[in-house]
Amino acid sequence: MTNPLSLELMREDIAGMIHIGAAEIGDDDNLMDLGLDSMRAMNLLLLWQERGVNLDFSQMAICPTLAGWWQLVKRHIEEISEA
Repeated sequence: MTNPLSLELMREDIAGMIHIGAAEIGDDDNLMDLGLDSMRAMNLLLLWQERGVNLDFSQMAICPTLAGWWQLVKRHIEEISEA
């Protein structure tokens, strides 16, 4: 069983993908400026799908920050709970 996706788990996943400490990622930092490229972002999408959250890459590209992505996750979780 995998842990449900949370803001801090996303931060840790991103940090692991770009090989920096999770504390180095601010909520509003541009993740591309920190070294996250599109291939690594796609790998994160796959990882998060395994945790039950399906995000759209094009939506993620609009606001490439942890805060922006967390808003997408929360919206996805709300949609699922309303269904």
